[in-house]
Formats: sequence, C-alpha cells, structure tokens
Amino acid sequence: MTYPNSNVGLPLAEHVPDRPAGVSVVIPTLNEADRLPDCLASVAWADEVIVVDGGSTDATTDIARRFGARVLVVTGATIGRQKNAAIEVATHPWILALDADERVTPELQESIEAAVREPARTAYRVHMRNHYLGARYERGAWGRDYHVRLFPKTSRWTTDRVHERLDMQVPVANLSGRLDHESYRDLAHQMDKCVRYGAWGAADMQEKGSTVTLRHLLLHPLWRFVKTYLVQGMWREGMRGFLFCSTYAWGAFAKYALLWDAQRKTRSL
Repeated sequence: MTYPNSNVGLPLAEHVPDRPAGVSVVIPTLNEADRLPDCLASVAWADEVIVVDGGSTDATTDIARRFGARVLVVTGATIGRQKNAAIEVATHPWILALDADERVTPELQESIEAAVREPARTAYRVHMRNHYLGARYERGAWGRDYHVRLFPKTSRWTTDRVHERLDMQVPVANLSGRLDHESYRDLAHQMDKCVRYGAWGAADMQEKGSTVTLRHLLLHPLWRFVKTYLVQGMWREGMRGFLFCSTYAWGAFAKYALLWDAQRKTRSL
C-alpha cells in the first residue's frame, strides 16, 4: 500500500496540520531505503520521529533526514537496544514503536490521537494487517496478530537478538484501526531473514546454555509447520500458505542446526 506524500521530502511537521501532542515515533532501520518513505509518510502527523539506524549502506539515513526525522546511528546493537537508544532521547511522553515495513492507517492515527488525549490505559495494542507475497492475510495467527506499540517513554524493550518485547507489566487496551505490515519483500527475502534470525536465535540460546538433540532438529520444525499450516488454518491461503509455513518451519531447523554447529566449533577449540 502506498500512502499519501510518500515521495515528498518536506519535514514531517509540515505534512499535516493539527498534530496531536506528545507522540514520538521510534523506527529502527538497516538498509530500508525502499520501504522507509511510505512508513515515514504514514506518521507525518507525529510530533517527532526518530530513526535509529544500525549502519545502513544505502540511502536510509538520507531519506530519513529528508522527511524531517531525527537520525541516530547505533551499530552492533540488537533491535531492542536500538529502540531503547531512541526512547532515551525522545522528547515526548508517548512512544509509538514501528518498523520500516509498517504503515499507520488513517483509522489507527485517529485512534492514537484519541488515546493520547485521554489515556484510558498505560499501553495500547495494535491489530496488525499482515501482507505476504502480494496478498493480505486475515486467517490463522496472522489474522489475530496484536502487538503493544503505543506506550509511555518510561518503558524499555528487552535486548534479546530475536523477538524483543516490552519489559513491563501494565494495563493494556486495544486501539482501533490497523497497522499495515509487509515483513518480506519477496520469498528470497524471507529465506534470507530466516537464516539471519536463526543465527541470532542460536546465539541467544548458546548464551543461555541450551543444547541441541536430534529431537530438536526433527520435531520443532515439524510442529511449527503442523501448527501454522493445519491447526491455525494457513492451508486456506493456498500456495502462499504452504510456502509461508514451509519457510517458517525451515527457520526453526536453521536455528537449531546453527546452534549445533556453534557448539561443535566450541568443543573443538
């Protein structure tokens, strides 16, 4: 989906008048020049946007500055640490955390504005509208996908390499509207991301002292496929559902295989 003003390089504050007070948007990036413009255009109403970059070699940071975003460069850090670095310097009491592959819909914008004017809860969940290989996914777990994205500046993310989460125990409410999300550019990107996240997950597990058996290599990928394809109903999505679940299962195999290989190397030292 393309959002209005996605190719306009005006400062964010000039795009839309009557902005809500008190929202800082935080976006971690790494080589997202192709997807960042639409993301930034969808938050043109925000008081502040902070792009925290992990060392991009494309035009990501130039694009962010062209849109009026504040840019921090934090290399060698997990995504959670990137987000926390941006939250530290944010100047408003509410944080909206986004990824470069996400777009705030007009309905969600209105809901955010209403929430920060009269907050009913300490944090707010957003209903994701996931897209995959050119189609929208409304079935299975992806159709029921909610994440906390609007929260006070006092909150922080965990610093795990994979699947960072907000470290807080507070009342949470749901926002109206959807957050458009297209996690993968294409199938090759998904496969590449599976290997990268598998390596990060293996590193997290190795630090915790986890070990790998043949059972992990066989059963974890199999269960991941059965759960997503059959139990959660992704078979209804046809070929796209089969490809998604197969690649998702392969990601589990990659994680445990890479952990086994890392432990093998450690034992041989």
